[in-house]
Amino acid sequence: MPEFASWQSYRTFAWSVKRKARYVFEDHVDEFLGTVVATSEGRKRSFPSGRVLWRAQHGHDFETIRQDEHEFEVPAPFSSDRMKPLPYSAREGRVNPKGLPCLYLATDKETAMAEVRPWLGSYISVGQFKTLKDLVLVDCSVDHGRGFTIFFEEPTPDQREKAVWGDIDEAFSEPVTSGDSTADYAPTQILGESFRRQGFDGIAYKSLLGAGFNVALFDLKAADLINCFLYEAKKVAFEFSETGNPYFVKKYYESKGRNDAQQGPEHRR
Repeated sequence: MPEFASWQSYRTFAWSVKRKARYVFEDHVDEFLGTVVATSEGRKRSFPSGRVLWRAQHGHDFETIRQDEHEFEVPAPFSSDRMKPLPYSAREGRVNPKGLPCLYLATDKETAMAEVRPWLGSYISVGQFKTLKDLVLVDCSVDHGRGFTIFFEEPTPDQREKAVWGDIDEAFSEPVTSGDSTADYAPTQILGESFRRQGFDGIAYKSLLGAGFNVALFDLKAADLINCFLYEAKKVAFEFSETGNPYFVKKYYESKGRNDAQQGPEHRR
């Protein structure tokens, strides 16, 4: 069984394809992808036909209702055509390059809605999809939640594999933002194409925005819409925790100003 050269192999790969050579790989990138494919066998998951998944889209259509001889237009869920990506005109995604769409789904509707990051008062069309055939997915979430770990010397091959696959899951799970550049997507898109070439039907990875999992299917026809609902975002909650060391501007911590600065603004008069 091939082994990863380092516990930092994913990061080295990502830096290379984002900043150095994206279309003609460096030798170590080819070796890394070969090891990813080989070790993905232990993360192969069967996904049965008839499994129900969810997909959310910002926005809505309108429908006309009639009341007391008057007609009104009211919000309605998107049409079935709008609930799937258009072939050959897809935007950049975490798994797919521009123009090569895949079907992004989630294991529950709350996760699907959270993934589109709605704002208060916005409408979200949410559809249930049913898989139309038995599928085989690569499950990137096996080592999710291991936390940020630093090794000061190379660990065992098993530990290296867990560290690398943990980084892969984090990379797929990272929410897409409008400020992302094409380069930011390159590592996961390349991995996605490697999995597709290996014969996988899609990728499963943990959502960082909801409690469930995301499922990206390479074939748009692998699942079909069975119903669609319209929701309105009523509440958005954030929770924060400090994750890095703070710094203090020296000139505000000298002489008589030190005590005020240390106390913080809530204690100053």
